[in-house]
Amino acid sequence: MGLRGYIAKRIVYSLILIWAVITVNFLIFSMLPGDPMQQFVMSLRGNINAERYAELRHSFGLDRPLHERYLVSLGNMLTFNFGVDTISGEPVFDHLKTPLLNTLLLMGTASITSMIAGILLGVIAAYKRDSILDTTLTTGSLVTYSVPIFFVGWIMILFFAVQLHWFPAGGISPMEWGRNPPTNILQYISGRLTYIFLPALTLFLFTVGGWILFTRACVLETINEDYVLTARAKGLKERTVLYKHILKNASLPIITNVALAAAFLISGAIITETLFSYNGMGLATWYAIYPTPILPTLQAIFYISGLLVIIANFIADLLYGMIDPRVRYG
Repeated sequence: MGLRGYIAKRIVYSLILIWAVITVNFLIFSMLPGDPMQQFVMSLRGNINAERYAELRHSFGLDRPLHERYLVSLGNMLTFNFGVDTISGEPVFDHLKTPLLNTLLLMGTASITSMIAGILLGVIAAYKRDSILDTTLTTGSLVTYSVPIFFVGWIMILFFAVQLHWFPAGGISPMEWGRNPPTNILQYISGRLTYIFLPALTLFLFTVGGWILFTRACVLETINEDYVLTARAKGLKERTVLYKHILKNASLPIITNVALAAAFLISGAIITETLFSYNGMGLATWYAIYPTPILPTLQAIFYISGLLVIIANFIADLLYGMIDPRVRYG
């Protein structure tokens, strides 16, 4: 089977997975205990008579049979018509636009920097294995990776915001921007970066250790292979051997992790964004859960997250053959 056949096969598999995600997503929220409309009415904190209650159930399609609701949900998910947010009254897709952009900015900054730093430091730790540098990086990675992220966030707030007053403790932009938005692009970028720094640093410290340990383990599996000894016997520079031969052949599981990490960018970091009051997808997820579940918003977040995981795996599978010539499509 050639590349075209492999891509067609993977597309079919991906479409089946998308259908499975939509189905499971629908069943999860349809089989929840209790009446979602009753929870919505309670959130309104008002008295609603039986006639109005029946109208609301009809408007949300809750009076239809389960199979009809499933077909409607299937079409809506495929067309990204997620319904209306029951609290704000906005379409769910419009309601999530701002948190989505904020999360991509925060998570993209933290994830890209932690990936680059973690992979480079992991390669160095593996190359200098059993040295003081390796022990320091491994121990530090285990510590930062095992400490709860809310504790790391508290330390960042206490040190940089409360004690030094270098950065704000929360938010996404200065409060005065609500009355006087910045007209200078440099002022806007500077203001946003000031508010992004602490949550991004928290996420960086929490995730970089995992990348260091994972990369170190992958590199150690290939560092003593015969082709590495052959490359050194040819007189190649150690840097060339390390990055062109060792890291390249150890990169397949790293690519998978990078693809999955990129897919989960949109889901945000609930604990970090809540701790720093950062208006992103994590905080939007928390508000959609507590105090009253907002089912259309939760369905949209879960569906988009699952969709991105499928797409990321599809891209990773295609990249395997480009990076490692030993991989054959079939």
